[in-house]
Amino acid sequence: MAPTPPVPLPNPAGSAAAAVLPRPAWNTNRNLVVTHPLLSLLESCASFRRLLQLHALLTVTGLAAHRFPASRLLAFCALSTPPRLAHAAAILARASPGPNAYMLGTMMRGFLRARLPARALGLFRRVVRDRLPADARTFVFAVKAAAAAAESEHGGTPSGGEAIHCAALKCGFVGESVLVGNALVHFYANHKSLDDAGKMFDEMPERDVVSWTTLVDGYARAGLADEAWRLFCRMVVVGGMRPNAVTLVAAVSAIGQMGLLAFGIMLHKYVTEGGVARSVNLDNALVDMFGKCGCVRYAREVFDGMEVKDVYSWTSMVNAYAKCGDLESAEQLFEDMPRRNVVSWSCMIAAYSQLNQPEEAVWLFREMIAAGVDPIDATLVSVLSACAQLGCLDLGRWIYENYIVSNKIGLTVNLGNALIDMFAKCGDVGEASKLFDEMAERNVVSWNTMIMAHAVHGQSEEAIRLFEQLKGENIVPDQITFLGLLASCSHSGLVSEGRRYFKEMEMFYRIEPRVEHYACMIDLLGKVGLLEEAFEVARGMPMEADEAGWGALLNACRMHGNVEIGACVADKLVELDPSDSGIYVLMSQIYASKNKWDQVKMLRMTMRDRGVKKNPGCSSIEVEGKFHDFLVADVSHACSEEIYSALKNIYFHLKQEDMSWQGTIGNLIEPRFLSFPFSYKQTTVLDGIATELLLGEPDPLQSP
Repeated sequence: MAPTPPVPLPNPAGSAAAAVLPRPAWNTNRNLVVTHPLLSLLESCASFRRLLQLHALLTVTGLAAHRFPASRLLAFCALSTPPRLAHAAAILARASPGPNAYMLGTMMRGFLRARLPARALGLFRRVVRDRLPADARTFVFAVKAAAAAAESEHGGTPSGGEAIHCAALKCGFVGESVLVGNALVHFYANHKSLDDAGKMFDEMPERDVVSWTTLVDGYARAGLADEAWRLFCRMVVVGGMRPNAVTLVAAVSAIGQMGLLAFGIMLHKYVTEGGVARSVNLDNALVDMFGKCGCVRYAREVFDGMEVKDVYSWTSMVNAYAKCGDLESAEQLFEDMPRRNVVSWSCMIAAYSQLNQPEEAVWLFREMIAAGVDPIDATLVSVLSACAQLGCLDLGRWIYENYIVSNKIGLTVNLGNALIDMFAKCGDVGEASKLFDEMAERNVVSWNTMIMAHAVHGQSEEAIRLFEQLKGENIVPDQITFLGLLASCSHSGLVSEGRRYFKEMEMFYRIEPRVEHYACMIDLLGKVGLLEEAFEVARGMPMEADEAGWGALLNACRMHGNVEIGACVADKLVELDPSDSGIYVLMSQIYASKNKWDQVKMLRMTMRDRGVKKNPGCSSIEVEGKFHDFLVADVSHACSEEIYSALKNIYFHLKQEDMSWQGTIGNLIEPRFLSFPFSYKQTTVLDGIATELLLGEPDPLQSP
């Protein structure tokens, strides 16, 4: 086979001819002027085959031994796509009298582009060890390599950046080069070392807009919105800097986190009237900020004015509608999206879950899986919340086994908390406790979720044990922690423990009791018969008792047949919500227990005059992926006869055990006595069915 003929090389007459040749992507030096014919050809070279021919010609002419031609050959090999790092390393090794700062920086940049940060750091160590010439760019690329190595699976740690910082200090680049200072601020900010980033920023004798933007963005991404906004104001007022589009994205993000609509409108006006170069990222940040501030009108105005929209633009607008509760508009926009990603699906699933439409959240999750979109941890957190609301234990277990156990998605703290909550609310407290024990990292929400799980299942000893263990882990309890503790004491009638924890939260932890904590104490005291003390607690609260507190006391009066306190409490509840039928039901039961049928009839007449109707109990249950809804005395279900037959059989066996009516109903409606997969929501029907169907005892409000 005949050898391939060489590619003919053009012979331009000078730099004018070379100037018309296109500049390839690797050649980033736009200000370089080259007059030598061979080097002009090299500047426009776009193929490795042609480079080899040019390299050969430069070698024959002796030019390849000089630093400048060698640096241009090296730049092509290191920065072209794909990079030719082996050839670049050979050129670097033959450089005479040795590589200069530009060549070293170019080679490090090539390693970074090839995602080989360890090789770049190795070259920097050689620079330091052999005291080779280095400039600011060398240190900038070294800092970038340290950051990339720290983020890679097999890379180093953030301490690599600190070592480069020390080397830069010794060489005097920290005080003299804004580039090196910016790189170090960015490194520390990206690794959540914001104190070091701020210190580095303050020590810089000269700062540019990149310096300010880097730190503002670092604070915003770390959730320190107040610090980000203060620094932005300082940049404009004290520093006299004009923010660019990137700075404004960070500032707008900080405003969205703080929910300060007035400042958001001010920045929006600055963007529209101040001649700032608009970008998709900036417009997306504005839509997201207005959505978080609850101003859908401004968000839609920015969205409609965008010339180019990406998937994040649509998702931000969907999220804005969802946050203000306009699910109809969110659904329509979601359907109109030209392209969806996992964030779009997750946003809509979260909206359904948070706005008490768990059935739609579960349905959309199934649609997402059917569409071949893999969920992320945020998706699972939302759908697990929906499972907890519905009692979908089967789906929750499938998610756990298919994504967590199989290591498709890592178990984050938030995802672990959602799983614990789902298992507990679906009745599998053992699995919730097992998962809690296996979590490598736990926050106060993890402990609160587990304490509350034990509390609602009547496992007060476990809840108290967890609280004592929490204190040993140096985790500071919060208001929710004590709410779970007090609820646990209330479920089990632990009066002395409840009183102690109620005092402890304020005395030792400086936590001001809220209305929910007082409601727990009222419920605890009322259940054990201390009605007078509970009544005094309700009347002596520093704030006005709500429906939960008065309702707990009214229920206690029903349990203990206290007509006098019950009548006073009922009056308070009627003032709060005169349309609540539950008030009249409980009070009628109190009167009926004392054979005060005249008062029962008066209550019935009062309800009729006020147009108050007793709402029937409702429940739902999932069987093999399908939901079944029930109302009290409902016979519309296809299996109604079998269901009522089973309930009558249950009641028959309870009567055989000689259990009282109150004990029977108490056991039926207390979650800890139920055999799951019944959820809490599903148990509400049992009270109504047992009352109106099984026992044959008429409701006092429905009696003739």
